[in-house]
Amino acid sequence: MRAMVLERPVSRASESPALRLTDVPAPSAGARDVLVRVAVCGVCRTDLDLAEGRLVPPRYPVIPGHQIVGTVVACGPAVDRAHEGARVGVAWICSACGVCDWCRSGRENLCPEFRGTGCDADGGYAEFVTVPAAFVHEIPTELTDAAAAPLLCAGAVGWRALRLTQLVDGEPLGLTGFGASAHLVLQVARARFPNSRVYVFARNAAERDFALSLGATWAGDTADTPPELLSAVIDTTPAWRPAVAAMRALRPGGRLVINAIRKAPGDAAELSRIDYARDLWMEREIKSVANVTRTDVREMLAIAATSGIRPTVDEVPLEQANDALAWLGSGGGVRGARVLRLATS
Repeated sequence: MRAMVLERPVSRASESPALRLTDVPAPSAGARDVLVRVAVCGVCRTDLDLAEGRLVPPRYPVIPGHQIVGTVVACGPAVDRAHEGARVGVAWICSACGVCDWCRSGRENLCPEFRGTGCDADGGYAEFVTVPAAFVHEIPTELTDAAAAPLLCAGAVGWRALRLTQLVDGEPLGLTGFGASAHLVLQVARARFPNSRVYVFARNAAERDFALSLGATWAGDTADTPPELLSAVIDTTPAWRPAVAAMRALRPGGRLVINAIRKAPGDAAELSRIDYARDLWMEREIKSVANVTRTDVREMLAIAATSGIRPTVDEVPLEQANDALAWLGSGGGVRGARVLRLATS
């Protein structure tokens, strides 16, 4: 089968190709697995972290990709919750132990044995992928393949971040960075909290215009001061500077939720700019988002299907995966999400 394979990380995907198009043996389904013929796979910032070495897989080579939509073409002999011909999604979480304290309390995203698709196991930058049947997700009929793909990670982790803010309808919300995840969080926030005002911080003017077109109340640069203090801010950037700036926009009791798998070490000195009395005192909080649960994914798919929430998507063929990663890493006005097209499901 055709696959885009990461054999070793590169320093900057925007300057040198990270992936190699090659033919590799197609996987086969184990006893509790399903084999999925991939129709589309979204391109995520986590894929960029993998390509540039900030996220290290247990082995090389590895096939990235964890926003997968496709069709089940084979089931293992012990599978009883999926069937051939089903249209399914595969998200970042591809397995967890199911018995630890975190799994038993509904927090499988924190499981010590958590495994990520496209990192700990080969992912969807390929024509076929295998995954445990318990970790696939039915795709609602209201969603096209391309519309569903970004919901499986950018949407699901954004939904988790929004819940972690503990926002109450009518309270103001901030979004720092406006890429694939934030442009979906904005739509979900407007649907779930219709009386809340949403303020967007983004370096690029095109991203700010995009946010306003989707219903943001206000959009400014990452260092700008919003018209009012905010009850919560979700930071989706890979850098520390926007997160530190966002802390100064929080109300007393406000919460900064950082929705990023890694922060770039290059600007960690920004943390020294935090002033405890100004930025953290008065019961302000900082919380991180770690991975997603299956519930996050399924709730996001249902919300999108019933509320009319759709990502802005640009489809490209599998062979352009390196270009898609370079586009993501350029930081030059990323608008919505990019999706690799492999087949028609």
